[in-house]
Amino acid sequence: MSDRADMLAAVRDALGRETRVAPGLPAIALAFANGDLTMAGEVATIAVKKLALERAAAVRGVDHIVDRLRVAAATRMEDGQIRDLVRDALLQEPALSDCALREWVKGRPETVRSPSAPRGTIDIRVEDGVVTLDGDLPGLSRKRLAGVLAWWVPGSRDVVNGIGVTPPEDDSDDEIAEAVTLILEKDPLVDAAQIRVGVRRSVVTLAGVVRTDAEREMAEFDAWYVFGVDRVVNHVEVRA
Repeated sequence: MSDRADMLAAVRDALGRETRVAPGLPAIALAFANGDLTMAGEVATIAVKKLALERAAAVRGVDHIVDRLRVAAATRMEDGQIRDLVRDALLQEPALSDCALREWVKGRPETVRSPSAPRGTIDIRVEDGVVTLDGDLPGLSRKRLAGVLAWWVPGSRDVVNGIGVTPPEDDSDDEIAEAVTLILEKDPLVDAAQIRVGVRRSVVTLAGVVRTDAEREMAEFDAWYVFGVDRVVNHVEVRA
């Protein structure tokens, strides 16, 4: 019992030293057993969620994390509403126009789109505001794009991106940089031409100039939403 208590204290101390996590720390429940750390609760933003997971994973003795952290939804929605919006976002994305889509309603699959020669499939499930994407796509960039489109739905509390990639691709900092740049270009609330993206060891650095604090924040969140990004350093300046 002492070892478990010491481990939880070490994790909570690590979280408290992360300035963006500390204010929401009381909402994060921690449990530890057999090397597995369970983290549960609702946090304010995707940045807080990922930083909390990163800090906890760095604590010696934490072998595996069961992630049950959820992000506070921008708009509270029923699961069916969220599923409809995710489905529509994927349907309207030109880069995914040739992939088959299915949505799961009350535990049963329903075909949304079935191209004659599909290049990949995506299955959509939503439970308690958590969007799960499964299936298989050609290319990491497509997998990442699908995940961010799901994150952009205002009712989403988390996105579990389980889409496989065939043929398999080796991930890299360059691949992540291209994905982040693509997402910024697709975001109508961000002037991507004014933002530079750098990536080193899965840490994204943003630099440049935008017009408002809201645009600066949205650019950062877009980077956090990208699958495989461990941290975002935001050096973007705001100039009216």
